[in-house]
Amino acid sequence: MAEAQVLPRNVHIQVRKGWCKGCGICAALCPKEVLALDDSGRVAVANPDRCTGCGRCEIHCPDFAIGIEVREDE
Repeated sequence: MAEAQVLPRNVHIQVRKGWCKGCGICAALCPKEVLALDDSGRVAVANPDRCTGCGRCEIHCPDFAIGIEVREDE
């Protein structure tokens, strides 16, 4: 999983590739271009350090293939 370096918290992105149908909604809605479709047409975390944990990808994924967990610094 990915850890955000520039944030005061850790953002972990979980992608369940087996659930992803490759619609691209998550990548299109991500304001920071964190997600992209890979060569197989499934979602991949392309720029994890840009993730703000906004949750747009998670909320709008019709297949529940993405999970966002924001953890406070330990």
